[in-house]
Amino acid sequence: MLLLLAFLPVAASAQTGRFTLDGDFLARGEIRKGGITDSPNPGTDVDLAAFIQGRSRFTAQYELSAAGAKTPLMQIKVSAQYSGVWGSAESNGISVGEAWMQLNSRKGFFVKLGRQYLSYDDQRIFGSDDWSMTGISHDLVKLGYEGGGHKAHLFLAFNQNSANTAGGTYFTGGLQPYKAMEALWYHYDFQQIPLGVSLLMSNFAMQSHPDLAEITTFQQQMAGGYVNFHPKHWTVEAAYYRQFGTADTGIKIAAWLGSVKTVWKPRDEWAFRLGYDHLSGDSDFAVPPSGMIGSGNPFQLTQHTVLRGFNSLYGSHNRFYGAMDFFYVSTYVRGFTPGLQNLYAGVSWKPAPKWNLDLAYHYYATSACLSGHDKTLGHELEMSASLAIQPWLTLSAAYSFMQGSETMDFLQRTGEKKQLHWAWIMLQATPRFLNP
Repeated sequence: MLLLLAFLPVAASAQTGRFTLDGDFLARGEIRKGGITDSPNPGTDVDLAAFIQGRSRFTAQYELSAAGAKTPLMQIKVSAQYSGVWGSAESNGISVGEAWMQLNSRKGFFVKLGRQYLSYDDQRIFGSDDWSMTGISHDLVKLGYEGGGHKAHLFLAFNQNSANTAGGTYFTGGLQPYKAMEALWYHYDFQQIPLGVSLLMSNFAMQSHPDLAEITTFQQQMAGGYVNFHPKHWTVEAAYYRQFGTADTGIKIAAWLGSVKTVWKPRDEWAFRLGYDHLSGDSDFAVPPSGMIGSGNPFQLTQHTVLRGFNSLYGSHNRFYGAMDFFYVSTYVRGFTPGLQNLYAGVSWKPAPKWNLDLAYHYYATSACLSGHDKTLGHELEMSASLAIQPWLTLSAAYSFMQGSETMDFLQRTGEKKQLHWAWIMLQATPRFLNP
């Protein structure tokens, strides 16, 4: 009742509306040589891939404000998009990225309902993942409070296949695979020191539907936190999360993630970074890879009692584990997760106001020990450049090279003598059509 009273109406004469229309148009050409392939003969010329992806997005937003108020009374946003590969005949490229309504009170409370992106902290667990063209959306209601350095957001989601009158208890997976989600995020910014601390707790209800009459729902939980300390010229970020509960196979989960990152910015033109991520994993397969049952099977199959592979959920993974997206964007064969250690360093340089150059190095290794194989997965070198031609027009390009190991070849079926290449060039325009 107290929350509803916070949204008492304001006199219509004291209200003003504002409508904006934005566009987001991009084209990205990519060339890949080596890497993950569906070919039964990895390492052949079939691994060479060249394609162009495109996205056209229109975003309409309306805000209703009261005179003298800093926060709008109501916000409505709808974002429709088309994405696909040039020349493809696929018909499922049109989608709705966002479609939500938010009501705000003058006391800091708000409620947001509908399809929306979730972007929190460094986007490691919940992120919009704009690199993936369509992004990561969720259908949910968000209840929140923000004020005095405190932010508290509660997410509630319940997914269904259709508006059935009967027989609608089983969810086959749509926008997201979970049947239901409950999550609580709390953040506090200290006033006297440049420090921000976040806590995150979540529960996902996942359903499995074996050839049985009874539908089973498994609960999977996660809890952890994020810290950002940013004194002059420095930024230090750290995060730790634990996952527990039950997987949709009925096996208990005991997984964790730890990360730390330091950025030193001695001048506005330069930024140096160093970081380390550790995501737990399993040593053996719980499910046999295709065609690997019988004599000569190089994989060790184990009846697991606990799954230790960390699920990185709905984060913007391209930001963390390498531009080539080998980890937590694509999967290992049959979803095997030996975990990941990611030690990285990088430098960014702005030689001119509109230019940005970046160089990064990653050392990859599994977190779990694999029988007969070293932990090292390989080394990746990344170079990128971007030019802001106009405030609304950006040209960017990048090249990445990875020297994989025998372990990487074993897990990911890499070819080309384990030397993997990827290059791309992208033009993106973000005009505003209406701005009253």
